[in-house]
Amino acid sequence: MPPPSPPADAARHVRLFGSHAFFRLWLVQVVSAFGDWLGFLAIIAVAGDLGGEDAGAAAAISLVLIPRILPGLFLASAGGVIVDRLNRKHLMVTCDVARAGLILLVPFVDSLLLLVVLSFLIEIATSLWAPAKEAIVPNVTPASHLTTANSLGLVAAWGTAPVAAVAFAGLAAVADGVSIDWLAGPDLALGVDSLTFLVSAVLVWTLPIVARSKESRQAAGERRLDFAASFRDLRDGWSFIRTTPVVRAVLVGFGTGMIGGGMLVPLGELFATDVVGSGDAGFGLLMFALGLGVALGVSLVSVLQRRLPHDRAFVTSVALGGCSLLTAASLDEMLLVFLAVVGVGLGAGGMYVLGWTILHESVEDDLRGRVFASLYVVIRFCVLLAIGLGPLLASGLDLASDALVDGRIDLLGVGIEVPGVRLALWTAGGVIVWAAMLAAASFRAHHREEAR
Repeated sequence: MPPPSPPADAARHVRLFGSHAFFRLWLVQVVSAFGDWLGFLAIIAVAGDLGGEDAGAAAAISLVLIPRILPGLFLASAGGVIVDRLNRKHLMVTCDVARAGLILLVPFVDSLLLLVVLSFLIEIATSLWAPAKEAIVPNVTPASHLTTANSLGLVAAWGTAPVAAVAFAGLAAVADGVSIDWLAGPDLALGVDSLTFLVSAVLVWTLPIVARSKESRQAAGERRLDFAASFRDLRDGWSFIRTTPVVRAVLVGFGTGMIGGGMLVPLGELFATDVVGSGDAGFGLLMFALGLGVALGVSLVSVLQRRLPHDRAFVTSVALGGCSLLTAASLDEMLLVFLAVVGVGLGAGGMYVLGWTILHESVEDDLRGRVFASLYVVIRFCVLLAIGLGPLLASGLDLASDALVDGRIDLLGVGIEVPGVRLALWTAGGVIVWAAMLAAASFRAHHREEAR
């Protein structure tokens, strides 16, 4: 049962968060999300090191990141049933301790296969931890504060990304500056990441959460695991999307844009190393630039969206992200690349806020659950596709570039290096611009239907 709303004379943080218990749970999410992002970046760096040069590094990053998406795709529906059958507080602590231990094993891995297995196990723990946390929120938050709680949860999940990117860049620079073998490369970041999960486990253990009764857990145990639910959501969602131009515009913009933009994450390590020449620290700065841009985009559009035509602003945001990525891939100076990647994030943040707003305004209440469930599955699938194809595309284009033009072209008398990672990012930017064109066409179809 949720707690009552806080009195008017309660502490400021209690009035904002609704209760002291939810404030502490939010701090847990901040610590855990920071650890997730830090570990995500560190594992990409480890995969690149294990893969070797260019094409090998790209393929290694792809193989390691695919298992980070798969558990969430398949456990999207079944994970909630598993969580309901267990003590959620104990489950969260167990997942945190498991993640801390698994992260500590990563520096000792000398095989790409073992890194893939560890990455898969870490993501399974995360896929169970997240729904357990979400299930606890209504029990520690007054009903009047649930909307605020969801917004604060979004801040914790995504607002920690640029902070973790800066931390990763700083830790990588420190590791490069000391001559200690066991702190080489991303190992220091992995140690800090493990510590964050232990801190999260301690915070969760001390949360004042009342355990559910045995009868409640037994009733949940009668529910069946349905691993096919995600695929049914995808099928039903696309069936509805095909007949609704506005929803189709948003979903196509989200999905296709995620395929293009999602390539920046696995390819960022290669681009920072091979093109900019700044290594792990530069990769951290690029991820910070992306997170900073997203934060600015979300904030700017949230303030201005009432004054903006949502459909045009959505298409503009998608196009901005694509053009900025094309620009970033064409540069090799860190400052200029940093600014261009901020533009990528700015477009992505605007697309995110405007897309959700358009769907909320356009979809009837009785269809909203199916559409949003489909949206989550589509986004995860497109991210998986981007992570799987991006590095492999970079590998293939790198081999083709070396074979056809010796990795360099002359344009108007100016020599331009064209490694596979640059060609892949150009392709990704083009995909995002194409997504903007598809979204614009769907909006035009909607306006024609309205006119008729």
